Amino acid sequence: MAIQRVHSKWAKTNALLKSDFFNRYIPDTKPFSINTVNSMLQQYSMVYIKPDKGTFGLGVIRVERTRTGYRLRYNSKSASYNQFNQLYQALRRLIRNRGYLVQKGIHLLRYNKRRFDLRVMVQKNDQQAWETTGIIGRLSHPSKIVTNYHSGGTPLPIERLMSPHMNATELAAFASHLRKLGVSVAEQLQKKYPGLKELGIDVAVDDKNHPWILEVNTLPDPFIFRKLPDQAVFRKIYRYACGYGRYKQH
Repeated sequence: MAIQRVHSKWAKTNALLKSDFFNRYIPDTKPFSINTVNSMLQQYSMVYIKPDKGTFGLGVIRVERTRTGYRLRYNSKSASYNQFNQLYQALRRLIRNRGYLVQKGIHLLRYNKRRFDLRVMVQKNDQQAWETTGIIGRLSHPSKIVTNYHSGGTPLPIERLMSPHMNATELAAFASHLRKLGVSVAEQLQKKYPGLKELGIDVAVDDKNHPWILEVNTLPDPFIFRKLPDQAVFRKIYRYACGYGRYKQH
């Protein structure tokens, strides 16, 4: 069976939310509309507006409600608006007719004043069971709102990024929780998409050290894990990917 790809973030979010277990891990997410943007900004003060289909963090917009109006950030550009209608017109110009989602903004933890999130890699192993094979941090470029490596982010070990926020014992428990969560995500998505073989789960961590699933990728980049000091992690990821036919074993 060919490796299944699911491009729509909205479809994957809905498939996960068929299980109540994921309610506490997925930020409020809705299709883009004028009413949705307005109500979610009133409720959360900060939202991310992102393409339903897209990769590498391209096209992601961050909007915040401020004391004097609204602030929009896109790529490394920033603009402020006094009125909601002005903001909405600016969003429409950026989005045009493409499908977009609005997601409750999670204030990411920081390392050296830069935001970071985590990528959790989950794959079918040699026994055809789901296994979390790697976790890596992605430190954002100072002038970007996204953490993606292709947008200037820096891949770093989770131990380094989380060290200011928890001790070694807490980190071990947190990483174990993420590994189990990764397998749970895969098992739930597989109910609707039985041809899945690998997932890259983007996880934000808030100031209470609670993990939030921002999105799930069905064509994750395995080569980011080459940046880890422990090369055994990448070797296993690559071996499993060869096993289900994504790459040819050399």
